[in-house]
Amino acid sequence: MANTIEYYLSKGFDRKTAEYFAGGRKKIVDVVANNDFTLTIRFDNGEKRLYDMRPLLKKGTVFEPLAKMENFRRVYVDNTHCIAWDIDPNVDNSKVWNNKVDLSPDGCYLDSVPLGGVLGA
Repeated sequence: MANTIEYYLSKGFDRKTAEYFAGGRKKIVDVVANNDFTLTIRFDNGEKRLYDMRPLLKKGTVFEPLAKMENFRRVYVDNTHCIAWDIDPNVDNSKVWNNKVDLSPDGCYLDSVPLGGVLGA
């Protein structure tokens, strides 16, 4: 049984997050790296959203290598529907766990903005 918005609000979630979880979690099915360090993300409900990576690309963070466009463009959707990058593309991240940085579908949805329309429509 799905929980209601009121349930999530009672657990301390803000309204936007409560509405998201009450409406059902989304899975990422496709991602495209844009030239301005944003990502165009398509979710399993057909919705297309824009996620701005620029605030995360700070020196000293795990995302710092992605400030180089050639690294940023290596984005993919992993087998858990997260947006991911392999730090070293020659290393298998299933064998070397710390070779990968990723973003969760929930965070990507909540921190992105709708692009309007539904893909394929």
